[in-house]
Amino acid sequence: MRLFAAVLPPDGALDELGRAVDQLRDLEGAGRLRWSGRPGWHFTLAFYGEVPEETVPELSRRLERAAARTAPFPLALRGGGHFGSRALWVGAAGDIATMRRLAERSEAAARKAGLETEEHRHYRAHLTVARGDGTVGLRPFTEALDEFTGQEWTVGELALVRSRLPRSGVRGERPRYEKVGGWPLTATG
Repeated sequence: MRLFAAVLPPDGALDELGRAVDQLRDLEGAGRLRWSGRPGWHFTLAFYGEVPEETVPELSRRLERAAARTAPFPLALRGGGHFGSRALWVGAAGDIATMRRLAERSEAAARKAGLETEEHRHYRAHLTVARGDGTVGLRPFTEALDEFTGQEWTVGELALVRSRLPRSGVRGERPRYEKVGGWPLTATG
């Protein structure tokens, strides 16, 4: 199954983001972007790709340990950016250092469970809201997001999420995400 570790924002944060994204959809070129939609909004910590079912219990044990070594931390959705002309995202503010450590621990959990991982990259907290095909400049969208600041919440869980890729061939169909595991962040201090 196709899996990744993530931080899932609470409903209130997703509601705020939804209102901001609705305004972005009025900008020129918005109709040529593929908007990810609320069910797909998450902060990926580590992407695992296809994971054999027999490996999931060990990965889960390792992720539980990673969560137990991490204290709850404050986070808020804030601002935005883009990766070239391919992805428009909303950023984060708060204890990004702890989020980065949780991402590193999530990657390490995969390696210790015997999974091949991609080359380690510097973690950048981002939540993708739209994808482009390279024909739409994303700068007006990021400028519109410059002033966006959501309310702060406390991240208290590390989630394991399954991604089901579209198979129907219907234009605009999006991946579906299903939380298959979650572990509380329980370290103190």
